[in-house]
Amino acid sequence: MAKAKKVKQLSVLLPDRVGLLAEVSALIAKAKVNLSAICAYEAGDKAAFLLIADSNAKAKKALAPLGAEVKEEDAVCVEMPNKPGELAKVAGRLADAGVNINYSWAAAFAGKTTAWVFKSSDNAKAVKAINR
Repeated sequence: MAKAKKVKQLSVLLPDRVGLLAEVSALIAKAKVNLSAICAYEAGDKAAFLLIADSNAKAKKALAPLGAEVKEEDAVCVEMPNKPGELAKVAGRLADAGVNINYSWAAAFAGKTTAWVFKSSDNAKAVKAINR
């Protein structure tokens, strides 16, 4: 069964360059911040990172030397079984509730659960619809 919760996600935008992921992750590690999820991608000449951290305050402080533009945003994290059809069930609940997904990202490999993170038109309504 899927379980959703509201989370605070850090959105980080930096000039793209080789080695940036190594530098960002090293700064986060040095600050003893644990990341439970990370999404990183190129956006033109920028590198965008979406982070779910155990301490956003420490993560922001750790990234300050990079001059990063760091925003804290509301998002939803859903833990669900890693098996066929689970995303379809959850997405169906959101559609039935009239919740629009702005963007999402997820990862699952050999484990028994999948973590799906998304931002929507109404995160509180989304959590309620998934957890019903």
